Amino acid sequence: TKRFPTKMPAFRQVGEKQLPNPVLCMAWSPKRDLIALANTAGELLLHRLANFQRVWSLPPNENTGKEITALAWRPDGKILAFSLGDTKLVVLCDAEKAEILHLFPLENPVSCMHWMEVLEESSVLNSFYTSEDESNLFLPKLPTLPKRLNILVLGGGSGFVELYAYGMYKIATLPGVPGTCSSLCLSSDLKSLSIITEIRSADNDPEICYIQLDTGLLSDCLPEVTRMARKFTHISTLLQYLRLSLTCMCEAWEDILMQMDLRLTKFVQVSGHCLGPELQALLMNQLTVKGLKKLGQSIETSYSSIQKLVISHLQSGSEALLYHLSEVKGMSLWKQKFQPLGLDSAAIEDAITAVGSFTLKANELLQVIDKSMKNFKAFFRWLYVAMLRMSEEHVPPELNKMTQKDIAFVADFLSEHFSENEELFDRKGKYFNVERVGQYLKDEDEDLVSPPNTKGNQWLKFLQESTHLKESPLLFPSYSQKSLHFVKRMMEGVIELCLQKPAEVIGKSVKQAVCLPLYTVSENTPRTIFLLHVCFSSDCVYSCQDARFYDDETLTVVLRASEEENRGRVLAQLPLGSALSCEEEFNWDPSLRLDQQSGAIPVKGLVLENQWRDLENMKAQFVAVNGIRKVACVLSSNLRHVRVYEMDVEDEEDEERPESQNASSDQDGLEETPAIRGEAEGGETEGGGQRAKEQLESGELTNVLERCR
Repeated sequence: TKRFPTKMPAFRQVGEKQLPNPVLCMAWSPKRDLIALANTAGELLLHRLANFQRVWSLPPNENTGKEITALAWRPDGKILAFSLGDTKLVVLCDAEKAEILHLFPLENPVSCMHWMEVLEESSVLNSFYTSEDESNLFLPKLPTLPKRLNILVLGGGSGFVELYAYGMYKIATLPGVPGTCSSLCLSSDLKSLSIITEIRSADNDPEICYIQLDTGLLSDCLPEVTRMARKFTHISTLLQYLRLSLTCMCEAWEDILMQMDLRLTKFVQVSGHCLGPELQALLMNQLTVKGLKKLGQSIETSYSSIQKLVISHLQSGSEALLYHLSEVKGMSLWKQKFQPLGLDSAAIEDAITAVGSFTLKANELLQVIDKSMKNFKAFFRWLYVAMLRMSEEHVPPELNKMTQKDIAFVADFLSEHFSENEELFDRKGKYFNVERVGQYLKDEDEDLVSPPNTKGNQWLKFLQESTHLKESPLLFPSYSQKSLHFVKRMMEGVIELCLQKPAEVIGKSVKQAVCLPLYTVSENTPRTIFLLHVCFSSDCVYSCQDARFYDDETLTVVLRASEEENRGRVLAQLPLGSALSCEEEFNWDPSLRLDQQSGAIPVKGLVLENQWRDLENMKAQFVAVNGIRKVACVLSSNLRHVRVYEMDVEDEEDEERPESQNASSDQDGLEETPAIRGEAEGGETEGGGQRAKEQLESGELTNVLERCR
């Protein structure tokens, strides 16, 4: 390759910065002038092209991890995925607000990832896109998925390779990939997956290999894969929605428990021993009339909140789960289309049954809440009147008139909870029996302390006497002795088994098509996989430090002069078209590594003209590029010094433009000013908290994970 001297440097530098922490990964957004960086401190940073301005930072936290190993943008640029080595998690982050939208655990740490979009067009696919299911006619509207199927590919050590449709649903687990993945790429037509792996042996140096896998089943069944993936992604979203709902219910219940522990436990202990003077002193000095009124209002508000969450979220979410699982079961019965993908109708039927049991348990909790609210309301009204009389205060007439029904409620409440023979404490020595709702929200395997009284229930009596109905698939098991959390975990496990089967079947269908050894890695061999040597003029030979595809026809490279040369490093654009037009053919011998055949590789002369630039005062080592946005980011060998370039410079006037005019106009709503660290922390990364409560209390299913779509 030859370069010509020129006064005008190619590419315009638009930003430069020394960073406080070394950068481990960097990736340009496919749609906007934004670059994501991950550093050794565990931070995820988003910078804008102009002056390398920071948009936001997402610091590490105990719920995710601090060892970021790989980055990938969703093809539409709205979501950024990153993997964590210390916790073996993959996290999906909203690029707009630095919010964690979804995360899932893995068995192995991820070393590389690639997020691609299916570009194949066909009449079958087009008809599928225009004939979406009719679930919106019957259910709350779910967030809209992208029209085209997109797949997040993850690779790691010990042959770990997995594919996730829409970044959420595991659609394939690929067995038998040797070594540790260092790079991978799934073709846009889903026909092949290319992987670069490092294979280690006990005696020899690690060997770098190129492996091509045949993923023809995904391509051949693309409409069916897309439909199945969309359904299972909806199901995964609904499961996360139910988890958020339960988190908010537990928070509301904790408010009740705090009030119970503070005031009512002593009352129960004293009243249980029928000590009149002590009881009166407790009521007047510790509980007080005002405190009792406040306690009653607090408990009623908390119960109402839990009740609303059950009705508007648990029930609607489980109904949506039943609908989508039933449609998946229908798909599984269409064996000609969906049997090759591993849809198991028996496993799906088990999942439907588990969701039915969860719905029954949620309905049981509603009945317990309703009874508790009535009992507590009547009890507090009676106790409030008694305390007013003890203090010789005026009792309002409307409170003094208790109906026979109210008196019956109070009598039942006192006899049920405060009798001398009543067991006041649970198995762990903590008072529990007054408050019956909390036992449903405890995430434990133990049976309920106070299960509902089913005596006199005619339906249960009928079922017990009808032996032929006990095994009927039309009846859902009720698990009357178990908590809501227990049934929820059981349901998640059964659905997980249902979701895993297609990933296993599709994974086993993938076969190795090509395996080519490239070179071995010794102490003096760079880890970057390039065998490129460049000669500028005739006086200096450069080796390649890093290279990235700028587009289909151009390679962006960072070049380094030999140790003997007193020269800097170079950023250059290599046109692949002319290089690949070489008339000589290279016959690769698969039995030999590529580096053992380097002498037989044809050589082609290229002319760079002005498509290069000396990187002065910088030991450049790595480069990240985005050919669509025509930008590049160069990183130094110490991983702290970055420079950003616009790569499409046509004339000298462009070079003289002020840097303030270089900012992209395509901001898409991102704020102009850098975000402070604290903006990204908040409660949304903790699996629940205030943000979850605000999302769920909006009353709309669509608001929970909208940005995850």
